[in-house]
This record gives sequence, structure tokens and C-alpha cells, in this order.
Amino acid sequence: MIKKFLFLVVLGLTVVAAGIMFWSLQPIINASQSPIAFTVKPGSGIRSTSQQIAQQGIPVQPALFEILARITGKSAKIKAGTYEIKPGMTPVNLIDQLVRGEFAQESLAIIEGWTFKQMRQAIASHKGLKQDTASWTEKELLAKVAPEHSKAEGLFFPDTYRFAKGSSDLQVYKQAYSLMMKRLNEEWAQRDPDLPYRSPYEALIMASIVEKETGVEADRTMVAGVFVNRLKSGMMLQTDPTVIYGMGERFDGNIRKRDLLADTPYNTYTRTGLPPTPIALPGRASLAAAMRPAKTKALYFVARGDGSSHFSSSLEEHNRAVDKYQR
Repeated sequence: MIKKFLFLVVLGLTVVAAGIMFWSLQPIINASQSPIAFTVKPGSGIRSTSQQIAQQGIPVQPALFEILARITGKSAKIKAGTYEIKPGMTPVNLIDQLVRGEFAQESLAIIEGWTFKQMRQAIASHKGLKQDTASWTEKELLAKVAPEHSKAEGLFFPDTYRFAKGSSDLQVYKQAYSLMMKRLNEEWAQRDPDLPYRSPYEALIMASIVEKETGVEADRTMVAGVFVNRLKSGMMLQTDPTVIYGMGERFDGNIRKRDLLADTPYNTYTRTGLPPTPIALPGRASLAAAMRPAKTKALYFVARGDGSSHFSSSLEEHNRAVDKYQR
């Protein structure tokens, strides 16, 4: 009688185990469904985790999920965070995802030539980020990200950043600043020996001007070469993008003669040398151009109207080019 009872118990356990294993290999959601995001709170045990997953719309039996995690020895290895379950994933896949901490990924593109203001707007409107810094002033943000700087413009590298869904927006700022400093220092280490920059920051300012003045990739080093020549000779840079930046909210899409005559710290028609800060976020190509500009005698350039520029070494030639392309 005892042997029969034990046999039935073993048989029953075998059937249950087989049922759990069969269940564990079945897709949680089918191919026609959309991915479902869910969050596991910090400090959650396997029982709480199982319940949280089910409560957030994942069609998983909490009790079976808990048993599966325990019998596979992974119940104590689950990491808190925001995840995403995709079509075809099984309970076994889900447990592995939780153990590896494969969080739901988001991305944000920061575009070359954007101003810091545009970058802040893009970060503040991203639904996948936790908005910790949205109410901070620029000074408060810099105190956390780049305390050695007083102005944020130009300090963040334009790139596509990936992060776990629900990450703090501060993480993106720190990533972008760290990458800009890395790229800037790499290019500074390979700079030409006779550049008129006193620091990497001045080279960053130049790179931002090149970024805003260049419509064609092939023109970058030539544009940089013109501005370097002007700095070396004591000529004013006379570049419209710096004037526009200095106008701020007053810029309505048109730049007029009175704007070129109105002095601001960024008006390179009224002041010699570089402006006090970058005017945009330069990409690597502009950083490289600022550090290794073209060897040219050109002192002027004018837009041809197709995105490219005509470069001239004399004012007479430049005036002829202006007549041809803009008048």
C-alpha cells in the first residue's frame, strides 16, 4: 500500500513537473501582439516579482512562474528594472532576461548643429526618460555634469544614445558630455602644431562655427582653413551664425545690416577673435576640421546656392564670387 502511494506521489510530481516544463516553453504572447513593457521594483523577491509581472498585463501565471524560477535556481538572481516582453518569448526566456538584466532599450538622437536649447527640448520630450533635470537651470545641470564649465553650449557630443527605459535624463547628459570630452581630447592630441587656439575649448568653439557654416562635407576643412587664416592675421571672422546665435530670440529667420552692426559678445563683425562660447554642438568631422584645417591662402568664402562654397584668397575675387552667386 505504501509503495503504491509513493508511486502515485512520484507519478503526480512527474506529471506536474512535465506540465510546468511544457508551460515554460510556450510563447507568452503570440506573433500578432505588440511588445509589452513592465517594471520590476527594486528589492523585489521572486514572489513579488511574479505578481508584479502579472499585474502589469503579462499573461503569466504567478505561481507557476515562481516555481519555475526556483527549480531553475534563478529566483534570487533577478534584477530590478524596466523590461519589455516581445512576441515569441517563453517563461524560460523571460527568467533569463530578468537574470541578465536585459532592460527595455530606448534611443535618442542628438543632431549635429543643434544648440544646447534644442538638445534640452529633445531630452525633455522623450517619453522613455525619467525627467529628473527638466526643472533645473543650466547652472544646476552643469554642477552635476560639468562643474568646471559655466556655459553648456557645445559641451555635448551629437550622437544616438541608448539607455534602459525609465533611465534618468541626467544619464544622457553625462554620456553626451563624457563622449564630447573624449572626442575633443582625441582630436586635440592630433592637432596641427601651428593653430591659433590656446586650449581645447577654443578649438571646440571653432568646430561649432565650422559645423554651422558648412553645407557640404568636403568644405569643412576649407571653411576651417579660412577662419584659422583670419585669426592668425587679426581679421574679424565675420560669420553670420555667430551673429544669429547672439541675437537669440530676436532672430526671425532673416539677418539684416543692422543686426551685423549691433554689438554682442557673439558678433564677429564687431569683435575680433573667437566668440566666448561654442554656438552649437559640433560633430566629429567638424572637430577634426578645426584641428587639421586645409592648408590654404583663402580668406573668404561665399555660398554658391547648392550647399557648397566658393573660396577666395583676395577681396576682389571674393566680390566677383558674391556678384556671381548672390547678386
